[in-house]
Amino acid sequence: MAERIKEHPILGIPEKGTLVKFTFDGKEMEGFEGEPIAAALKAAGVMVHRYTKKEHKPRGIFCAIGRCTDCVMIVNGVPNVRTCITPLKEGIVVQTQYGVSAEPFKQ
Repeated sequence: MAERIKEHPILGIPEKGTLVKFTFDGKEMEGFEGEPIAAALKAAGVMVHRYTKKEHKPRGIFCAIGRCTDCVMIVNGVPNVRTCITPLKEGIVVQTQYGVSAEPFKQ
């Protein structure tokens, strides 16, 4: 979890929730309950959240305020979840999304 912001010049030191486990593309990971899913993934070094269907281009965090669709992923079987504003919870299942459907990315 070396990628985390430890202190922000304006917001100060972020408060962290309880450390919880979740699954990303079949791998068990950890993050802090209540933080955005995207933040937990970034802290674990995950930068790609989905691939575009037409040109197969990777997408990840862009606006980080829920306005764009670059960070959408499949969360607990539901596609198009904006992970930058969706809180992390114990045991959730997150999958890389392909296009804008419920189809998970397969390498």
